[in-house]
Amino acid sequence: MKRLIDIIAALAALILLAPVIAVAALAVRRCMGSPVLFAQQRPGRMGKPFRMIKFRTMRDAVDADGVLLPDASRLTPFGCFLRSTSLDELPSLWNVLKGDMSLVGPRPLLMEYLPRYSAEQARRHEVRPGLTGWAQINGRNALSWDEKFALDVWYVDNRSMKLDMQILWLTVLKVLQRDGISADGEATMPKFQGTPKS
Repeated sequence: MKRLIDIIAALAALILLAPVIAVAALAVRRCMGSPVLFAQQRPGRMGKPFRMIKFRTMRDAVDADGVLLPDASRLTPFGCFLRSTSLDELPSLWNVLKGDMSLVGPRPLLMEYLPRYSAEQARRHEVRPGLTGWAQINGRNALSWDEKFALDVWYVDNRSMKLDMQILWLTVLKVLQRDGISADGEATMPKFQGTPKS
């Protein structure tokens, strides 16, 4: 049932929001040039990699050694707007339609984090990653990594259609409030380095 709802909702959203997606794409092209989309390999269910797509929000600026500058230096004002309104996530509806993602689930993070998770934290990959999730409506990037992963695992253990509907509704409110967009002192979120072993 969850997968069927994902397909119907993602297809309907792609059709209804097509004008918004088109305008956003043109604006990204005008403000940042090509490519309009940002594609990156992320871990899906059981850690299986897939190619997630979003609107590009950062410039490809590098230092003298060719290393990418920090997020804060590459994030453009228009990119900040896209992130704060979650418009950058609209292309990911295609990933939901394909089955790489779900509307609700733990957010797909970086492939490099996989070996850094504890056994408990890795349980977040028992379900498809989502466009939004329990952690997103309970603090988003204002949370610590440990708090975020604990909420992700709680969702895995308590998921239901009723909870998904609640998360989707609260996500709309959070987006309107533009709450928890970044961690303190960060443009987005510091990289997860792993949980210290006790």
